[in-house]
Amino acid sequence: MIFIRKFANRFSKKAGLSPGSLVHVGEERTEKPKITIIDYDRDNFQERVVDNIEECFPFKDYPTISWINIDGIHQVDIIEKLGKHFGLHPLVMEDIVHTNQRPKMEDYDSYIYIVLKMLWFAEDDTDVKAEQVSIILGQNYVISFQEVEGDTFNFVRERLRTSKGRIRLMGADYLAYALLDSIVDNYFIIIERFGEIIEDLEEQLIEKPSPETLQSIHDLKKEMIYLRKSVWPLREVISGLQRSESSLIKESTFAFLKDIYDHTIQVADAIETFRDVLSGILDVYLSSVSNKMNEVMKTLTIIATIFIPLTFVAGVYGMNFEYMPELAWELAYPAVWFVFILIFVSMYAYFRRKNWM
Repeated sequence: MIFIRKFANRFSKKAGLSPGSLVHVGEERTEKPKITIIDYDRDNFQERVVDNIEECFPFKDYPTISWINIDGIHQVDIIEKLGKHFGLHPLVMEDIVHTNQRPKMEDYDSYIYIVLKMLWFAEDDTDVKAEQVSIILGQNYVISFQEVEGDTFNFVRERLRTSKGRIRLMGADYLAYALLDSIVDNYFIIIERFGEIIEDLEEQLIEKPSPETLQSIHDLKKEMIYLRKSVWPLREVISGLQRSESSLIKESTFAFLKDIYDHTIQVADAIETFRDVLSGILDVYLSSVSNKMNEVMKTLTIIATIFIPLTFVAGVYGMNFEYMPELAWELAYPAVWFVFILIFVSMYAYFRRKNWM
């Protein structure tokens, strides 16, 4: 069974604080954040890991395209320093460190803020991990914030390193599109895996339903609810980017955003289909359990019905009356057994003819 890791809500930390206060809300972490910088243009490419956030500051005004990726948002001082230098609104910085955000897009003229959920399978292929990803799209830079190291962006990095496709020829808006596209494409892997799990559940339901099957159905329904919460708002995010009049998004990128929107609709439709299928599976399971109980009750009823006349005969001859004519008869005992067998065979044949058993 797959369980999506849902991060604990710690809203009590923010109680009484003013809007824009930077308090990390999410899973507690102690490791040092990893800061990676990729700077490139058509002919040049450099990638490096830096120790201090201040090393990222010069890339704000570079004519090349810069991608700053931060793995780890639990050290809010790093987010605060970066945000102040790049002119991020305090509420944006607050949303970055608050990991329970609904997917959304906000246009601040000089930059666009995007937040969404990244989902991927763990190495054992049995567990789905989830984390919040925040993306800042500026004039010549993209800043991405992740909760942990390890993501679905490796294909984008490889395309940048090898200069495959048009990514090195396009601007920062295309890089932001590529990051969004890699997240949405990974949703299809999640959906495909869930489809296989649902097929296995259907087979279990037909062969041998059990209480574990019911628990699996309920767990999957919860997962579908979480997936729906992650995917459905993403349609509004992509649609908002398509309708945006910001100069940060070039007209050449709109066609690619439409492609992401189409993929998001496909994922959302698949999730709705799975929810309907799981509801149907649950109904079938309950019907199967009910039918099995009915079969048991029918069998017990038939057995009880057969034994009613036998019990009656045994009860009559079990009475302690002195003058019962059959008691002195030598063949009384075999005769009673003959009557028992005759009643049993007759009733069994009658029930079989009526297809009651």
